[in-house]
Amino acid sequence: MTELSEILSAVNAKIKAACARAGRSRDEVEIVAVTKTHGPETVREAWDAGLSIVGENKVQEAAWKKPESVTGPSWHLIGHLQGNKVRPALMLFDFIHSVDSLRLIERISSISEETGARPHILLEVNVSGEKSKTGMEPGLVDEAVRAILERCPRIELEGFMTMAPFSANPEDSRPVFRALRNLRDETERRFGISLPRLSMGMSGDYEVAVEEGATWIRLGTVLFGERPKVKGGASFSGLDSYSGEGPVAKVLD
Repeated sequence: MTELSEILSAVNAKIKAACARAGRSRDEVEIVAVTKTHGPETVREAWDAGLSIVGENKVQEAAWKKPESVTGPSWHLIGHLQGNKVRPALMLFDFIHSVDSLRLIERISSISEETGARPHILLEVNVSGEKSKTGMEPGLVDEAVRAILERCPRIELEGFMTMAPFSANPEDSRPVFRALRNLRDETERRFGISLPRLSMGMSGDYEVAVEEGATWIRLGTVLFGERPKVKGGASFSGLDSYSGEGPVAKVLD
């Protein structure tokens, strides 16, 4: 089995080459190591290899995994966030990539005012219009940004996130990534704000994403292989081993 350090070296070489093609600095791009369905040992492996950001899809999974994991990484929520999971999400994650509605923004703002949190978020935008994807329509972005600026003083909006439709050809993702970058640039101009973060690109299309301006690329399979499976074909979640104890457990529904 290839060591993560070797895999990461190859991935970094591809990122560096993509940055060179786009006239960017390699320092502008960070890897979000997606450890969903992997255990705390994978978080340790990622940290030891020099990866400082961990990405998780579910609040429930992070609730048991984070306390069992090495201290050090920054934890990012990259999966859909339900309104009833906002409170534990703000306790667990340093960054939320997947804020996809005005209602969710208002919920995050309300809990932040109550708890004193200062959440750092991205707006998830469904650029492709694919019905199976979460994310707000591009036409709703201005309303969401205006609401944050005018009514949500504790929320730190730092950019946008999107997912491209699945395709065997990475080039198919390029128009989606380019559209998100253009939307970000237009939003910065209209509102006179800085939105430095673009979360886009995964294991199959991250080089294209880097060429189109991604600052965070979300990589799981390319780093850690296929997700673990248990009998019956279900993905391992770790929740069976979660004791239900600790401060986060008290606010998990």
